[in-house]
Amino acid sequence: MKLIFAGILAGLLTTTAAKAEDMVFTSWGGTTQEAQTKSWAEPFTAASGVKVLQDGPTDYGKLKAMVDAGNVSWDVVDVEMDFAIKAAKDGLLEPIDFNAVPKVDLDPRFTTDHAVGSFYYSFVLAWNKGAVSGEPAGWADMFDLKKSPGKRAFYKWSAPGVIEIALLADGVPADKLYPLDLDRAFKKLDTIKSDIVWWSGGAESQQLIASGEAAFGQLWNGRVFALEKDGADVGVTWGQNLTAADVLVVPKGAKNKDAAMKFLAAASSPTSQAKFAEASGYAPINTKAKAEMPADAVKALPDAHVDGQINLDMKYWAEHRDEIATRWYAWQAK
Repeated sequence: MKLIFAGILAGLLTTTAAKAEDMVFTSWGGTTQEAQTKSWAEPFTAASGVKVLQDGPTDYGKLKAMVDAGNVSWDVVDVEMDFAIKAAKDGLLEPIDFNAVPKVDLDPRFTTDHAVGSFYYSFVLAWNKGAVSGEPAGWADMFDLKKSPGKRAFYKWSAPGVIEIALLADGVPADKLYPLDLDRAFKKLDTIKSDIVWWSGGAESQQLIASGEAAFGQLWNGRVFALEKDGADVGVTWGQNLTAADVLVVPKGAKNKDAAMKFLAAASSPTSQAKFAEASGYAPINTKAKAEMPADAVKALPDAHVDGQINLDMKYWAEHRDEIATRWYAWQAK
């Protein structure tokens, strides 16, 4: 597989350095973007001469405003998959050039005409060991203030995850989550609303749990992985972990589309995906990547925790994204 990766990178080399163009990669910041930079951007620049400038965090409103104004400064953006599906329908994304981006080994679940998988993750229940006694069994413990008082950290934005967590905590079976019962979910969330601390980015979620400001948190598994590597006194529960994926997209009108496609080819290659997965704890979207990873790193990935695992329905969210968002932000503002 390393020979395949070398071949991809060799094809990216420009004839002279003067012909190389800078491009901008936008992601979520923190440890995730650091791993993307080291695993994808730096090797890509070394091979192609194309400098990859970093920006972030990802902001969907900003992406849409850029496209609408015809002044797009981002070339490749890491987004959640439900947003990518909706954005493609709304004409906000460039189609992927699969002549430039090898498709054969990409996981088809996370590959569309307008997106290439970035990584596969789980939302997990994390907690500060100094603030919580015992080991939480599942999402229901986040709603039990008598048993475990303290703040609860949830993802601020309207996106797959929090609604499903509330329904699961209220006893809805995993196979009966969709269509989402919003009335029931918000009623359940109302029971702990005054104890919720909202996080808008991964680095913030890590800080809330590591510091003990929040006793419990809904975190991306890779963020907990990074905390554990740093020796933070945190725990994680994989029961009912909620799976989804981030994908890489090219905004409509991106100024460096050719470089963007070459970057996507490099970022989604087996070796790049393996390096990122080992560094981040997120699962690779190239089906040949795991063969290049140490066995202990593979055991730390979300797809090593399939017992009780629940797949978030990205297509459902893409279809209902706007109506859920309207109610979500109105409820938050009350």
